Amino acid sequence: MLLLSAEDTLAQEGRKVIQLSGIILGEDSVSGIPGVHVYVPKAGRGTTSNRVGYFSMPVLEGDEMVVSAVGYEKQFFRVPEYEKDNLTIVIELVSDTTFLETVEIVPFPTEQIFKEAVLALNIPINENSYQNLDQELLALMLQSVPMDNWVQYQNDRFGPRPNTLLNPFNWASFFRSLRSNKKK
Repeated sequence: MLLLSAEDTLAQEGRKVIQLSGIILGEDSVSGIPGVHVYVPKAGRGTTSNRVGYFSMPVLEGDEMVVSAVGYEKQFFRVPEYEKDNLTIVIELVSDTTFLETVEIVPFPTEQIFKEAVLALNIPINENSYQNLDQELLALMLQSVPMDNWVQYQNDRFGPRPNTLLNPFNWASFFRSLRSNKKK
């Protein structure tokens, strides 16, 4: 192991260290792409672009780099021999679009089984079905059901019903009712 690390050190001595920095853009982006991985696989070092697509890292001349991000094709870049100690580049990533075939989700395995289940319900549908709603009964229900419960049931469509035992206003009205019962 010691011999291998010594060989790597000797091989790298002839190469110059360069501070590589740059910005990573998409095909149609004005600002950079955040979270893009820029790394040198053989050396095991790398970095990630910041929220505006900028990155900076030390590399050696001749290093082969990989630039990758989810939703984009990988790009490969070889660090050229360069006379200065720093190099700035602009990398443009190409979108990697994958089209999947359409999937239809149904609660029944086949259309035939669905048709059989609907026909098995045997629901008579005619013009008089809507006349079975008695207006007086509906008016009585509207008067007897408290409005806050009706509103609560309407709101249940959008999320879970809150626990009324945790409502401090309900506890206050409960204690008021207990006090009023003691006075009687």
